Amino acid sequence: MNIRPETLRFKQPAGTSRGIYRERKLWYVELRGNDGNRPLCGIGECAPLMQLSCDDMSRYDDVLKKACEALTATGEIPRQMLTNFPSILMGLETALLSYEACKATGDPFRLFDTPFSRGEDSLVINGLVWMGNFKEMLQRMEEKLAAGFRCVKLKIGAIDFEQELDLLRKLRQNHSNRHLEIRVDANGAFAVREAMERLQRLAEFDLHSIEQPIRQGQWESMAELCRTSPIPIALDEELIGVNTTQERVDLLDTIRPQYIILKPTLHGGFSGADEWISLAEERRIGHWATSALESNVGLNAIAQWCSRRYASLPSLPQGLGTGQLFETNHRSVSLHPEGDCLWAGDRERRDFEGKVKAFISDWHSEASTMKVKTSGSTGTPKTIVVEKKNMAAGAEKTLKYLRLKEGDTALLCLPIDYIAGKMMVVRALLGKLRLLLATPDTHPLRGLICPPMFLAVTPMQALVSLRTDGERELFHATPRIIIGGGSVSRELIEAVGACRGEVYSTYGMTETLSHIALRRLNGASPEEYYTPLTGVRVALDSNGCLTVEAPDVCPKRLVTNDLAELLPDGRFRILGRKDNVICSGGLKFQVEELEAKLSSLPCRFLLTAVPDTVLGDALTMLHEPTAADLPSICRSLLGRYEVPRKYFSVDRLPFTETGKPARLQARQLAMRLAEMDHEQPNEMSKDTTAGDL
Repeated sequence: MNIRPETLRFKQPAGTSRGIYRERKLWYVELRGNDGNRPLCGIGECAPLMQLSCDDMSRYDDVLKKACEALTATGEIPRQMLTNFPSILMGLETALLSYEACKATGDPFRLFDTPFSRGEDSLVINGLVWMGNFKEMLQRMEEKLAAGFRCVKLKIGAIDFEQELDLLRKLRQNHSNRHLEIRVDANGAFAVREAMERLQRLAEFDLHSIEQPIRQGQWESMAELCRTSPIPIALDEELIGVNTTQERVDLLDTIRPQYIILKPTLHGGFSGADEWISLAEERRIGHWATSALESNVGLNAIAQWCSRRYASLPSLPQGLGTGQLFETNHRSVSLHPEGDCLWAGDRERRDFEGKVKAFISDWHSEASTMKVKTSGSTGTPKTIVVEKKNMAAGAEKTLKYLRLKEGDTALLCLPIDYIAGKMMVVRALLGKLRLLLATPDTHPLRGLICPPMFLAVTPMQALVSLRTDGERELFHATPRIIIGGGSVSRELIEAVGACRGEVYSTYGMTETLSHIALRRLNGASPEEYYTPLTGVRVALDSNGCLTVEAPDVCPKRLVTNDLAELLPDGRFRILGRKDNVICSGGLKFQVEELEAKLSSLPCRFLLTAVPDTVLGDALTMLHEPTAADLPSICRSLLGRYEVPRKYFSVDRLPFTETGKPARLQARQLAMRLAEMDHEQPNEMSKDTTAGDL
């Protein structure tokens, strides 16, 4: 186990009746272990709330350390030791749930299997209006209503009571209780002698409830208010520090509130909250849950627990919006509020998960074929029809070559619309792998705390991961990595040398149902040549282009446009594409060879050509914005006639969705820019015209 302290800073000061919070200290507890060769991990959050939790902060670090040592030694949480440290109980319970989830599904953040955790449904939440001055609270209130909240909760007790009544009056003037539920939270701000009078004045606004009108610990006074108040009362702080079963029974039997509010971090974790709920339901006392300023780790755990606990009450608003208050948060957890709905993942992730589920459903259908889109790297993408049995054969080849076995985790971070993403799913289904999903972008490992056993990425995804702290360590620790969808640069080959697992470059295309050959990029003997998978035969045609025969994945002999060098034993290396040869000034240039020579440039770029009256075609570079002197650098790296004649800076280079250079679009873009440059010459292109020849 590892204990990692963290301080989170609020985006704006959070006002309560106990003062203003500007930052928040918490402790992450991280579990590490193995299931055979598969690494396992779990994470929990211990987040005592200063001035509110009953945790003894003078002994907190020492007790947390001893509790972790006891858990490591016995596998059990030392609950008796932690009776008066509810936030540590919460952290350790969450860490164990996370660890077991990682073991069962590969995902340490899916603690409970519910429609919410699967991204299929949301939780209804209230809109929290923090304390502030009248103007600030009015603005925050209007923002919540504009966002679509149907239940708002106002913190009261910090400003003038008459102003707070004015705020509520404004709310009710425009929103009846049929359309807007209003909860207020006094945080114990009312004196006992004034509480009833204030409750009576608040009653005119048809409030759902008021939380903790007077300070906790005044059981008889609170009991009297609960008996006579015109507004239902919910106990909040009253539950803090009431940590034994008998004390909880005594409190509920004495006060008899209309509601209690569960904060697992303050009430002894999920076990403590579950006991409170059981006792409340025996007495027909209502309840709901709220967070207590946890990071996304704790908030995610509470939200998933709520989705299971309150499955029969899906419209009951929970108080779970506080994870959005911090400037920084745990990078691996994505909770996304949309109006008054909290989702486990943003819309893009949910759409991606939906597409994956649709593909799996299609795969299991009775149809023997599927439609697949080509990437469009050399032209307009097209749709082809392929046999499922051929896809299965290709998947089995990879599973066998990489020695993947049942239960291994595989991360899908490629678009499911194309063959590379589809084949990752097929491999997982046939190999009984645990499939993890990450929305396709340049940071595929951002949402992980434990490396997958198998990873397929594009060169761009690999480079970005290797350049990013946290992601680099996960990449290094992944046992099997395949990189495809584009050429592999020298920089990338050097970077993967530090990987402890096996890293391969792949060769294949849509027509071959993903890759049919691999070459090892790291290890004791990195390879320059691709090795065909079992059952695959390659040859060269009269133009020097590679031909592929793989009857079980591609029924017909395939003639590619890839110029190749072929060894007698069947291994090969790709020299470039026949359709990527540029004829300029009577000379032929292979685009991929020149791009490889320029791989050390300080920005991303693509080489293409534009028509030229002297040269026929002028070698042209499209590049991302940079202050570097690209013509000078190119002259130092290339031969005299290989240097591009024109340079155009573009905000966005044309790539396909799978990360390959979109060569046709690149040429079309360069031609448009060249026409504009002819009318109004670009400074860089003037310096490197055909006259240099």
